[in-house]
Amino acid sequence: RSSACKGGPTVSKATGSPGDLIVVMEKASWTGPAGLALKDLLSSDVPGLTQPEPVMNVSYTEPKHFDRMLQMVRNILVVEIDPTMYTKATMKYSEDRWARGQVILKLQAPDAASLELYITNNGKSIIDFFVKTELNRSIKLLDKTYSSYAFNKVKEIFDVELKAPESMKYYKDTTDFFWTSNNSGEGRRDIIIYSFPYTDNNTFTKEYLLAKRDSVLKANIPGSFENSYMTTETRFGVNYNPITVKGKYCAEIRGLWKMVGDMMGGPFVSHARLDETNQRVVVVEGFVYAPEKDKRNLIRQVEASLYTLKLPGEFDQKSEEPIQTEVE
Repeated sequence: RSSACKGGPTVSKATGSPGDLIVVMEKASWTGPAGLALKDLLSSDVPGLTQPEPVMNVSYTEPKHFDRMLQMVRNILVVEIDPTMYTKATMKYSEDRWARGQVILKLQAPDAASLELYITNNGKSIIDFFVKTELNRSIKLLDKTYSSYAFNKVKEIFDVELKAPESMKYYKDTTDFFWTSNNSGEGRRDIIIYSFPYTDNNTFTKEYLLAKRDSVLKANIPGSFENSYMTTETRFGVNYNPITVKGKYCAEIRGLWKMVGDMMGGPFVSHARLDETNQRVVVVEGFVYAPEKDKRNLIRQVEASLYTLKLPGEFDQKSEEPIQTEVE
């Protein structure tokens, strides 16, 4: 007789760290092909990091052990296989059922074979759902607490709005380039923003944006040694994705940065968007330097900031406009 099923207010806040996920599934299915496919998917590596880190931190429980404590976890994936209930494999989600700030994704299928096929065909949607949910949580947090210092500077220089993490109080600004950082020895996070005139639509190619990135970084981010500067590390590939932000086209690039003439490096993610009012391209980028440390959650925190960028004409839009978490 759990009171959770009644439509009353959910009082307690969801537990767990960003990226924590619990899978609720019958043991036979979890150890079978469908479960293995799910495990492989959820523990696959995050793209664009210096060392392998899983996309989610997965733990598992059987439905009979899914007690009140486990029902409080922030991300829950419930898998149900039942030929009497379902005719085909589907996916749906709900929020805040047992705790505030929680998402529950349900995978339902008539049999293990159709479930396995569904996981194989919809893997990206399943991962995206949880990753975007985590980003949305960070965006909501940034909406309440952000660096007012960086916010005011960015507005003054570029006439755009950006919410950087509150800890980012250090900055450097030059013409058309602004750099803010938390300057931390433990998990350093930086955000830069720059703009350049929009002259033709070939601007939004991977090659053009990377060449522009490298020229801007070389000019503005020197290393600690003479002739050392930041650039893109291209040996391991760079991911380019066209995405939609605030209903408009955005070029997302993620990969690794390195210092020429120095041993430093780490992951970065950048958004390039067209400011139609001023016919310019505005690029906002976050990067992380945390040797010997896990970087997945750090890079997701700065990535959330990129989504808060508002160009002229967008200032009066509802500020916290979470990323769409689509479910087939």
